[in-house]
Amino acid sequence: MSNPRRYLVVSPCRNEAAYMRRTLDSMVGQTEQPALWVIVDDGSTDETPDILAEYAARHDWIKVVNKPDRGHRAVGPGVIEAFYAGLEGVAHHTFSYLCKLDLDLDLPPGYFATLMDRMEADPRIGTCSGKPYFKASSGRMVSEKCGDEMSVGMTKFYRCTCFEQIGGFVRQVMWDAIDCHKARQLGWRAVSWDDPDLRFEHLRPMGSSQKSIFTGRRRHGAGQYFMGSDLLYFTVTAIYRMAHPPYILGGLATLQGYLGAWLRGDAQYDDAELRTFIQAYQRRALRVGKAQAVAEIEAAQQGSHAV
Repeated sequence: MSNPRRYLVVSPCRNEAAYMRRTLDSMVGQTEQPALWVIVDDGSTDETPDILAEYAARHDWIKVVNKPDRGHRAVGPGVIEAFYAGLEGVAHHTFSYLCKLDLDLDLPPGYFATLMDRMEADPRIGTCSGKPYFKASSGRMVSEKCGDEMSVGMTKFYRCTCFEQIGGFVRQVMWDAIDCHKARQLGWRAVSWDDPDLRFEHLRPMGSSQKSIFTGRRRHGAGQYFMGSDLLYFTVTAIYRMAHPPYILGGLATLQGYLGAWLRGDAQYDDAELRTFIQAYQRRALRVGKAQAVAEIEAAQQGSHAV
């Protein structure tokens, strides 16, 4: 491979005209631009197609793939279906890195260069990201409080070898947590950093893209049940979330989603070994904290993946 920092970006999108120019401009302004950026228009009915055509005409590394309108926005599985529609026909093994990127973000100019620098310095890092912030009504930038042991779903940056080893993304809700747990189970590191040069603005607050932020929180809770999260651990995290916007009700909505799925007897992810791995990590995290629990796993599994 002639360029070891050659990276591919795939972006599913639908009706993003209100936000996408800021994402497009922040990508054009990267100190190291992607070798290829495939943007999948998942049936947009606003000005999204026109904006994409405008940028693709100006930048030969931007390719647009159009999908027919399904009639509604589909979070979770729908997003990943669109992602794979963009990945089809691309020889992603010819790239060193792969990113799934949303079109409602404003990224700092050195974002991808910094991520690649850190992955080159630590070959055990399989997936990483910066941290999302959103602008409150007061104008203050508020952290979305994503854990350091996960790469965030809106900018999943992967070493291609790791992406292939975990089998790619699960086409279900919680795909963006299952992938990090699977990577860790196989001996890779999953990480995100809250550094000034890696903080980015999430123009649409996390979990609010479908009907409301509370619908998003309930969906998150149901997804945690699907993934196999431990009930006590998830209850503790839901209580923690009550201290952050939307106060109290956001945490209650996530718990409602989890308990509703449990009471209905919804299906869970069919990888029993991974569910057991996740639960063991979560129970250990309750005793010693997430950072220590992750450090113990990484120490125990050092050298178990293939670089």
